[in-house]
Amino acid sequence: MAEHSMPKTYDFKTTEQRLYAWWEKNGWFKPEIARRRHADRFVISMPPPNVTGELHIGHAMTASVEDCLIRYHRMRGDRTLWLPGTDHAGIATQLQVEKHILRTEGVTREQLGREEFIRRTWAWKEKYGSYIAEQHKRLGVSADWDRERFTLDKGLSRAVREAFVRLYEKGLIYRGTYLVNWSPGLKTAVSDLEVEYSEEQGTLYYFKYRLAGHRDAYIPVATTRPETILGDTAVAVHPDDERYRHLIGETVLVPILNRTIPVIHDTMVDPGFATGALKITPGHDLTDYEIGQRHGLPIVSVMNPDATMNENAGPYQGLDRFECRKRMWADMEAAGLAIKTEPYPMTVPRSQRGGEIIEPLISTQWYVKIQPLAEPALEAVRSGKIRIIPERFAKVYFNWLDASRLRDWCISRQLWWGHRIPVWTCKDCRHEWAAREDPYSCAKCGRHNIEQDPDVLDTWFSSGLWPFSTLGWPDETPDYKDFYPTSVMETGYDILFFWVARMIMLGLEMTGKPPFHTVYLHGLIRDEHGRKMSKTLGNTIDPTTIMDQYGTDALRLTLLTGSTPGNDMNFSSQRAEANRNFANKIWNAARFVIGHLDVGSWRLEVGKGLSNLQSPISNLQLPDRWILSRLNRLIADVTNLFGDYQLGEAGRLIYEFLWSEFADWYIEASKLPLHSGDAEARKRTLSILVHVLDQALRLLHPFLPFVTEEVWQHLKKAAGDKNWPTALIAAPWPKPGATDEATEGDMDILMEAIRAIRNARAEHDVKPENRLAAMLISGDKANLFEAHRDVMALLARLDADGLHIAPGLKAIPDRALSLVMASATVYLPLAQMVDLDTERSRLNREFADAEAQITRSTALLTGDFVTRAPAAVVQKERDKLAALQNKRAKLEAQIKSLM
Repeated sequence: MAEHSMPKTYDFKTTEQRLYAWWEKNGWFKPEIARRRHADRFVISMPPPNVTGELHIGHAMTASVEDCLIRYHRMRGDRTLWLPGTDHAGIATQLQVEKHILRTEGVTREQLGREEFIRRTWAWKEKYGSYIAEQHKRLGVSADWDRERFTLDKGLSRAVREAFVRLYEKGLIYRGTYLVNWSPGLKTAVSDLEVEYSEEQGTLYYFKYRLAGHRDAYIPVATTRPETILGDTAVAVHPDDERYRHLIGETVLVPILNRTIPVIHDTMVDPGFATGALKITPGHDLTDYEIGQRHGLPIVSVMNPDATMNENAGPYQGLDRFECRKRMWADMEAAGLAIKTEPYPMTVPRSQRGGEIIEPLISTQWYVKIQPLAEPALEAVRSGKIRIIPERFAKVYFNWLDASRLRDWCISRQLWWGHRIPVWTCKDCRHEWAAREDPYSCAKCGRHNIEQDPDVLDTWFSSGLWPFSTLGWPDETPDYKDFYPTSVMETGYDILFFWVARMIMLGLEMTGKPPFHTVYLHGLIRDEHGRKMSKTLGNTIDPTTIMDQYGTDALRLTLLTGSTPGNDMNFSSQRAEANRNFANKIWNAARFVIGHLDVGSWRLEVGKGLSNLQSPISNLQLPDRWILSRLNRLIADVTNLFGDYQLGEAGRLIYEFLWSEFADWYIEASKLPLHSGDAEARKRTLSILVHVLDQALRLLHPFLPFVTEEVWQHLKKAAGDKNWPTALIAAPWPKPGATDEATEGDMDILMEAIRAIRNARAEHDVKPENRLAAMLISGDKANLFEAHRDVMALLARLDADGLHIAPGLKAIPDRALSLVMASATVYLPLAQMVDLDTERSRLNREFADAEAQITRSTALLTGDFVTRAPAAVVQKERDKLAALQNKRAKLEAQIKSLM
């Protein structure tokens, strides 16, 4: 009778919260628990989620991958730090607070004033800022929460000031006027990452650009945005376009305004699009801006920051851009300038936060000169100091940082929540300077009439400093000296440029060292049909719902084993359900082992492993030697896969080992010695069961931390181990031992025969309690089968006395089912498997039915059906006939075998 028993079922709902609190209370998330004083370091800076955000499936993927790596390195004995934190998320947070204030108080932020609005935003952050951290904890995130940072806390704000001033003083930050992505709703510039593109139905408007001095002559032009015609400064044609070559150098009249502009030529014009003539609006289109720069065209902006038309729009001043579009087109129709309209599918840029259409707009902003920073960042990857996984993304990285494509980085935002740009201007002497501390007077003339730039920094600027600012930089803090550079930056491939490249550039510039040695890029998560998730499609996945239904371990394993680095994955709740079943399988296997640990004069110690055995491994039975060899192979393979960041494959190998080899094969085979009455055989088998389960749980812990810890605690207690680590989270990672190819080969031969017999039983619906006789002809493997006839009988559900094993056979037994394998042939008596009369009747009925269908199909294919029906339908019928004929032949052979 077992002294220690486990509950019948695993209850993840009561286990997960309890275990997490226990881990955190005991300090097992801290690097200081490393067993070796001079251990290697392993550091991950958690990509900071938005402080007011909610957990989504992308967070769950990031957290699962990083926690898997962290738990692995912690068990390896490394000084392992996972530093968590959140981002102030300038636009997202400000938008939330503005909506809240407007909804509850009916006032705008402008009415509140900057100081009061910022105070309200800090209050909002204090109220909701810990929500995402608590959700991360539910995912099992074993981060050092005592070191948690926030991009607007004092230390990080000081780091941002220091970085900005250094770049400013080196001439790498400047103020310039360029075309930017402008959000009219938010009234700020936004980054490319904050623009989402959607396929929408638009309209292509064809109109006349009249030649100056010619009443009826014109160039036909098309546009999707008629309101921008008011800002045109040229019409461009391709230099080789015969239709328009004679017009190059002429002038045309801007519709309605009658302003004269030139006709120019540029190879960027596509002669095959619409009319082949392109209106050039440098103030409202990026391509037009580039053409305008090449030709020295003036830039005319016709919109205000709120996307209403400005004074350059003439009679349309004050109108919303879309209302202007309607009125202007109506006026052009009335003036005889309109040619036609036609539907046109468009890729429309919209603000990720506000949802309104982004307007390219000329604006004065702060920029970072990227080229001087990009060269060292390119060299760091080229030289191998930084490795990008998967390697194909290194080409993407090089392409983005290519000098011919690189644009300076717009780092200013017209917001109030964020790091305010530390630049001051003296109103008296107009001196401008950047300062690490807020000044009281002008650095040049000493007067106090100074003002700070009103803009804040792009959040990507502060997050670009994340790997070192979180450790105390610019000060030489103990954490900075101990844990910088970090080890791995794990994130989605979609922000390789927006964030990863900028961290590398700023890390090298500010510290002289690469911020990490490895970039691990995971793919995007799509729905089960491969579609990108969106609220519009209604196919988003809430990870908390999956955890509520199947448990955190099931969600983690689904994400980890369903993906490979850099590749998108399709998420299915059915896979999460299957992985919940795997957790239950582990639980039941452990219950079996623990249920056989007797109360007696001896104890198994988990820490001693195979030293519990009294005899050498070479003297063990074949199944024992096989499972130990397979375990050692698994440990080596999984360790190598972790080293190569192939976490999904590592998880799949452990899954297959535990489910199939350990639970379905070895545990079943272990029932022979456990129930044999031989005390030594029983103890030997239990020693191996405990050792294999213990080692496999350690391998699996980074993937399924909760169920493995709970099972390991039960195993440790039942096995009587008082000297081993208190928790699996802090237990050493397994070390591989010797493998035995010959043993694995012999076991494979036995398993092949057993599988064949099991499949035959299933195909003929033989009841489990019906133990069959069998004849096994195995040539030079007869001794192998003879030595393990009890295992064969147990696992294939054979009658041990009726199992005949021989190297050869004189005559094939009558009415026997033959199963042919590489190393043996098995004959099973059909009379024991089925009632022969009943089986003959069933087969004859199926044969008659197949004959009837063949007759019908043959008649169909010999009539006019072949000429009347579509070719695909005819081919389908021919395929059907072939399948029926094959079925008839098999049925005929089965019937003959029963005669």
